[in-house]
Amino acid sequence: MWVDDEKLDKLHEECGVIGVYDRGNINSARMAYYGLVALQHRGQESAGIAVNNDGMITCYKEMGLVSKVFDQKILDLLNGDMSIGHVRYSTTGESFVTNAQPLVVKYKNGSLALAHNGNLINADELREELEDQGMIFTTSIDTEVIACLIAKNYKGNIQEAIIKTMNMIKGAYALVIMTGDKLIGVRDKHGMRPLVLGKLENGYVLASETCALDTIGAEFIRDIEPGEIITIDKNDYASINARTGEKQASCIFEYIYFARPDSIMDGMSVYIARENAGRILAEEQPADADIVISVPDSGTPAAIGYANASGIPYSIGLIKNRYIGRTFIEPSQSMREMGVKLKLNPLKHAVDGKRVVMVDDSIVRGTTSKKIVQALRDAGAKEVHVRVASPMVKHCCYFGIDTPEQKQLIGANHEIDMICKKIGADSVGYLSLEGIKKSVNSAGQDYCTACFCGNYPMEMPKK
Repeated sequence: MWVDDEKLDKLHEECGVIGVYDRGNINSARMAYYGLVALQHRGQESAGIAVNNDGMITCYKEMGLVSKVFDQKILDLLNGDMSIGHVRYSTTGESFVTNAQPLVVKYKNGSLALAHNGNLINADELREELEDQGMIFTTSIDTEVIACLIAKNYKGNIQEAIIKTMNMIKGAYALVIMTGDKLIGVRDKHGMRPLVLGKLENGYVLASETCALDTIGAEFIRDIEPGEIITIDKNDYASINARTGEKQASCIFEYIYFARPDSIMDGMSVYIARENAGRILAEEQPADADIVISVPDSGTPAAIGYANASGIPYSIGLIKNRYIGRTFIEPSQSMREMGVKLKLNPLKHAVDGKRVVMVDDSIVRGTTSKKIVQALRDAGAKEVHVRVASPMVKHCCYFGIDTPEQKQLIGANHEIDMICKKIGADSVGYLSLEGIKKSVNSAGQDYCTACFCGNYPMEMPKK
């Protein structure tokens, strides 16, 4: 998804979380560190790790990449066999270190640390109610609302406090929570944000994606179920499910863009899902062309699938500068615009004189697609046929996907012919809604596709 300047500044939360309980290993923070490096694609703005040492919680967080925030000296100070970590892409709340996570708050039984991936749709309402009751907030993020509600609802049992909180909050969330003696994982009742459980020799790991488990050598056990609370202590782990009939609606955009291709989510390989999308796209939207190229990196598996299904050779046509961060993650508009020029460069030898199929994972506003098409033409491409491995984005997302107001979504305001004209392509073709469902081996009942069809899994607040 090439979205540098296709997005606006009012965004939603999409982050990465990890929790480690490795009994007897005081270096659990190092494992959290490497897990966060594996999850760096989910947030590049800030990073933090909180560690539990015999019931005392210490937290260090700062702006920047994981490798820049933490060094050997800092990690040497973070001792304890339980830790949680977070990488952030700012969406709710301003881009300051005060809004970085994990958050550490006091409650009746001591302290708890919390890291959150997702976005609440009733956070403002809850914050106002809590402020009316005398609660003082130190950040502008909805994560603090969750932490305060857990602390407020605590009456001697942390799981009951979490269940009460889950019944009050609405939206998408995956949480890792650390108390004085427990590591807890929570997934929202619709399962919109991912969370997995892994096994260490002497403990367990919670993480946003399986790629983090692979990195630190943890064995994948299973996905946390929608509405499930996993509590890990010195003995083992226990499960409670607070789901009350809600329909599962995992975010399909995790497969399209957010997740790493080597991750497995809800039993489905992200890479295979993207390759499937490309194969189906070739069937639905064929093109008469000489080569297939991708907009790297998330468009690459789909482009390979398209090439294999169509018989058109796959070629590398755009070279990515891998020393430039994922500009989708950068909050500054000027940084996005600079990223358009710095991040991708056409390979003239590959595209010169060729009819090119350019496969991207999605188009939101279309402004950057136009620049890439023009760059390919400048490099000598005879024709540029744009193929999109997802349906048109026609509706705003309120749960964690970064989309602007509906009036600025190109798919919500223009037909195919006009989109083609606006981005300067010879043709444009999108994957159908049925096609994207098929790519994840689903009839659609288990995934949220609201950004394509407007069918939200819960009642949305009136603006």
